[in-house]
Amino acid sequence: MDHAAPGHSETVENRVPWSGRRRKTLLGLGAGALVLGLAALLLPDEYGATSAVLAALCAFLFVTALVVFVAVPGPGTLETLSRSVPLAGAVLVVAVLLLLSTDAGLRWLWVLIAVAAAAWTAWAVWQTRRSEP
Repeated sequence: MDHAAPGHSETVENRVPWSGRRRKTLLGLGAGALVLGLAALLLPDEYGATSAVLAALCAFLFVTALVVFVAVPGPGTLETLSRSVPLAGAVLVVAVLLLLSTDAGLRWLWVLIAVAAAAWTAWAVWQTRRSEP
């Protein structure tokens, strides 16, 4: 098969191999989830509960990193994600919803996050429009 299937731009053989940094990130998060998960079973009470929460966080970050690394192959992952208008817009929507649902004690934090998300969205749109012919 010489050409890519519809919806696919590359074959597995043509993909850029993952960098050592990506492999180390996934190995570290996987090892953290495993070690902390075992610690959650072995440690008593609050230490076990804390280890379980940290193991779940490592597992969540592992899955998130894996999805990002598969979705954005090759170098420049952060730059590609920072120019992603749908991602920036989704962050803005979530920030505004959390701002509207938060009590006055933390409202200042969500205002800052919503403003930063709005700036990110505007920058991503500007970068996307600027790079088009």
